[in-house]
Amino acid sequence: MKKSISLLVSAMFLLAMAARSQETNRFFRGENLVTTGIYYYPEHWPESQWERDIKQIADMGFEFIHLAEFAWFKMEPEEGKFDFTWLDKVLGICKKHKLKLILCTPSATTPTWMRINYPETFIMDGHYIRAENGTRGLASVVNERFRGFVKAIVVEMAKQYGKDPDVIGWQIDNEPGAVPDYSPASQEAFRTWLKHKYKSIDALNTAWGAAFWSQWFNNFEQVIIPNTNLVGWWGNNPHALLDFKRYTADAQAEFLDFQAGILRSFVLPSQFITTNYTAVCTGSDAMRTNKLDFATYTAYPNGGTDNIGNLGFRLGNSRVVSFAADYYKSVRGGITGVMEMQPGPVNWGSYNPLLLPGTVRMWLYHSFAAGGKLACSYRFRQINYSSEQYHAGIMLTDGVTPSPGGEEYVQFMKEIEELRRQYNPGVNMPGKLAARSTAIVWNLENFWTIDRQKQTLQWDAWNYPVKFHGMAKSLGAPVDIVPETAGLSKYKVVIIPAYEMVDSALIKKWYSYAENGGHLIITCRTATKNRMGHFWEGGMAAPVSTLIGARIKATDMLSAHAQGDIVMNASHYKWNNWADLLVPENSTNVLATYNNQFYEGAAAVVTRRLGKGSVTYIGVDTEEGALEKDVLKSIYKEAGASVENYPDGIYVYWRDGFYTAVNYSSENYTVNIPATGKILIGEKTLKPAGVLVWSE
Repeated sequence: MKKSISLLVSAMFLLAMAARSQETNRFFRGENLVTTGIYYYPEHWPESQWERDIKQIADMGFEFIHLAEFAWFKMEPEEGKFDFTWLDKVLGICKKHKLKLILCTPSATTPTWMRINYPETFIMDGHYIRAENGTRGLASVVNERFRGFVKAIVVEMAKQYGKDPDVIGWQIDNEPGAVPDYSPASQEAFRTWLKHKYKSIDALNTAWGAAFWSQWFNNFEQVIIPNTNLVGWWGNNPHALLDFKRYTADAQAEFLDFQAGILRSFVLPSQFITTNYTAVCTGSDAMRTNKLDFATYTAYPNGGTDNIGNLGFRLGNSRVVSFAADYYKSVRGGITGVMEMQPGPVNWGSYNPLLLPGTVRMWLYHSFAAGGKLACSYRFRQINYSSEQYHAGIMLTDGVTPSPGGEEYVQFMKEIEELRRQYNPGVNMPGKLAARSTAIVWNLENFWTIDRQKQTLQWDAWNYPVKFHGMAKSLGAPVDIVPETAGLSKYKVVIIPAYEMVDSALIKKWYSYAENGGHLIITCRTATKNRMGHFWEGGMAAPVSTLIGARIKATDMLSAHAQGDIVMNASHYKWNNWADLLVPENSTNVLATYNNQFYEGAAAVVTRRLGKGSVTYIGVDTEEGALEKDVLKSIYKEAGASVENYPDGIYVYWRDGFYTAVNYSSENYTVNIPATGKILIGEKTLKPAGVLVWSE
């Protein structure tokens, strides 16, 4: 019976993956695997060099050029006077060399005439000082005058190029960041948002706990945006700040949808509409958009941090690509890709070392292996002036010599051509991988609320779910990062990491998932608050107690120098970040207990059977993560799935019939390839920055 359930879950997972594949075919042909492109800024260079540059782009093997995202000044040099003659010339040269185009709306960088004539179109910071043009993303997305200018330029661009078959897609804005805006326009928009959400001022006062410290409002007109700059950290209301985060993210998402709606009324159905979120994006919430066809991400893995081993500072942070790739593909239709891939040293890092040879190629393969349908690099030419002159490009500053990253991009594109020849359509994911299918349920709102009230400086609110993602990948699991609204039945294992705010409907959904055969893993800091961010009038994390078969008696945190000890299966594990002291029910099994402190013997990890499935609660956050990983390993085995044991920095993926392994560690690693495996690219022993692709 257990085996038949496992086969059914695997089949459901494979059917879901097939449905996603069909969706991608609307914009990306399956046999192309990944489409490659490059950012080019003709406005930065003399017109006499355009032909040379674009020919070189084509000769290097790029398939599309990314244009116009920062060129508002060039397309509308004066208010209401549009000029696309220069862009027409560029497109003509691109077509001559058989390059496709991604065009961008320029809303991220406003022209100087807007600042001079309409300063109110810019945000105000927390000191009520107006921003100015000169960098990106400082316009007020809720200001009606600014939106009028945006609509005008988007309409003109769409009319000019929306029916061009060589334009494959549109990028809206650039790295939308949901920047806090305290301007009068934003204050009014925030009040309108609150009225829509709460309907009555009494409901708002209740949600914000306004009875505390005499914050009570008599009407919505009295409400202003909570401002930590003027009230101080302790004086700010966490519920009001959470709503400001929600409002800001909603405003950013609606601004993107506003532009997408304009474009879609003009452009060909074959032209996709997307935007490029940063890989680590703590403000914009991609899940809030409704009109994008899919979301892409920008990846800058190396900014001078140490990472793994003595070579880590030259190899970059593997989690930048791994988490972003799995997160953004869940935004819409299972499609994503990297729109900006770091081509070499950057200009903003703590220090900017040369990359280990092969590193850019490894990053590209990582994005490809994780399912990316496009791979684009910022940028073709390293600019000789201005803010990003130290930011590497595909070409060096002479404009004709490829950089090391440029050469690696060329190698990647040539190798993708070979993989295209090896592509076999209709190949299903191997059953052993489908049996490990995993979802991590996560959203930004829980990051916002926990990051505001971390309770210990040792809590890393962003990297906590990333840690569990890395653990699942190290065990060889295919992982999706999904919103709470996603269906869970197709996943063998579902992980709920620190999901602080819940309601009864969500707990019921998780209960049903486990009852019907799923294996649910819940961690500390889950269900401690309701959707308003209030504690429950009951026990700590009361709504989840019945689900996990235990109650949380208390929570402990140690100093950075203290060492807590936990025992599980006679093995000892260190902790000092977070500890829930659990009191299990009689039918609940204790997997791990605290082995020192005054509560020695208290339960730290518990598990129980629930219907056809199981629920496991991990009440501790350890720095090394060894305890959590061993718990996950036991759950996969209980679910009937075999697991791998890849060391830190080794990632192995399967997509479209190809296995791909990359090595971010500072040591060689030999991949265990079955006798039936056929190596297509690389060698079995992966060196640091190495890539291996094989088929079975």
